[in-house]
Amino acid sequence: MQSTKHRLSTRRGDSATAGLYFVVGQIGWFVCVLGAAHSQAWLGMLFAALAVAWHLLRVADARREARLLVVTVSIGMIWESLLVYSGLLAYPSGTFIAGVAPYWLGALWALFAIQFNTVYGWLHGRPLLAALLGALAGPLSFRAGAALGAVRFIQPLAAWTVLALGWCVMLPSLLWLARRWDGVSAGR
Repeated sequence: MQSTKHRLSTRRGDSATAGLYFVVGQIGWFVCVLGAAHSQAWLGMLFAALAVAWHLLRVADARREARLLVVTVSIGMIWESLLVYSGLLAYPSGTFIAGVAPYWLGALWALFAIQFNTVYGWLHGRPLLAALLGALAGPLSFRAGAALGAVRFIQPLAAWTVLALGWCVMLPSLLWLARRWDGVSAGR
């Protein structure tokens, strides 16, 4: 009899699994952003914690995926804090220290990281496409968050430019790390 962990393992390229992770990621994004916009950021943190636990129970090598999650959240929080510190963006809730990104953004980065080897596996080995997607989708995600009241663009043109350039570099870099530390299809 197969172990539960092996039976529930996720395979990169499995479209049903990718679809499930995409839905979880989108729901998580809305929970985090709307929660933050309504001073209930803890809801996003709770959702992300449950999603990460669910993910780590499903994968072939949870330790590798956990390392990817920690590094991704760390990079993301440093990046977000630079955007806040530079005066490009402001967050109305969840900020404990001036000039530092709000804590709930860590939940968004964790949700993003659990999708690297599931939803975004098709981008592995395609850094130019990942850069283009990052340059477009990264700033649009922030724009959507602004429309919902979770973030404010202080210097819109500069913020859009920096976001596009940052995501142009970050998405392919994080996907490279994800491919290297892939715990989803490890050992297959």
